[in-house]
Amino acid sequence: MSSNTAASSSGVAGSADSSAPRRNSKRPKYSKFTQQELPACKPILTPRWVISAFLLVSIIFIPIGVASLFASRDVVEIVDQYETECIPPANRTDKVQYIQTSADNTCNRTITVSKKMKQPIYVYYQLDNFYQNHRRYVKSRSDAQLKENGSFSDVSSCKPEDMSNGQPIVPCGLIAWSLFNDTYSFSRKNEQLAVNKKGISWKSDRENKFGKDVFLNFPNNFPNDFQNGTFKGGASLNTSIPLSEQEDLIVWMRTAALPTFRKLYGKIEVDLEENETIQVTLMNNYNTYSFNGKKKLVLSTTSWLGGRNDFLGIAYLTVGGLSFFLALTFTVVYLVKPRRLGDPSYLSWNRNAGGH
Repeated sequence: MSSNTAASSSGVAGSADSSAPRRNSKRPKYSKFTQQELPACKPILTPRWVISAFLLVSIIFIPIGVASLFASRDVVEIVDQYETECIPPANRTDKVQYIQTSADNTCNRTITVSKKMKQPIYVYYQLDNFYQNHRRYVKSRSDAQLKENGSFSDVSSCKPEDMSNGQPIVPCGLIAWSLFNDTYSFSRKNEQLAVNKKGISWKSDRENKFGKDVFLNFPNNFPNDFQNGTFKGGASLNTSIPLSEQEDLIVWMRTAALPTFRKLYGKIEVDLEENETIQVTLMNNYNTYSFNGKKKLVLSTTSWLGGRNDFLGIAYLTVGGLSFFLALTFTVVYLVKPRRLGDPSYLSWNRNAGGH
């Protein structure tokens, strides 16, 4: 009797459980990925592994450093600082007044080629103490105006060089207004050396940031009121060619991150022999005297690493040398005073599921 009662009661309970709705579980579906149980590399840093790793780094880095340093040293570079030498001695007490009032700023310089320079020879101008990375300076431009013909009135971000005589300035902004305007011409043995100024800017800038139709169909002979104010900042632009072909401006508009920078002026596409004398006729127009800036003319060849820069080679040699020193130190310590290692079988990931 009691057994039947128990059976019936259990049947009732089972039917009640089956009819009750199942509770939705938020537990994610089990997988080795979500539970972080995938096979993993868990190396044990024994002395041999550490010493081998440091030796491998030194073997790789030291040859790269030597090759980089030799490549940098093969670059021939001539640097001529001229901002003081191109001011007459009688006017050097007030250089700012001279650069702002002088009608003729022609300056003749002579440079000697110390080592044969193979073409192409890149001509740069270098400015020191010029902060193109100043926030207000960097923001003072209109990318829409530079790219599209119909956006000439978009000057909202160009202050203080945004409007002139009630008309928008094109191109507007402090960057364009301060365009570098020193010019250089070169000759040797009374023969003029041509400077190629094509292809000195980034192709992506010419095609995507500066419009091919800007300046061509503008009213009032644009660029409008550019550098026509009483306080002239830099160079003037050619109104007869589109903005995408005015590569001096395109190079200048790519602002530098540091206060000392070089920008490409052009390329000399003939070889210059050792001990040759090059006559340079330059127009010293750009005013760096008001902020104690410096101007330098740079002639440089290139290598497979680019221009002359010893930093990369020195950095590789430093890291490689330090790694070799550490490998040697650890080897001596390991041989002189070895240390017994623990048994890796006791590590948690080397045990079986039962913990044995």
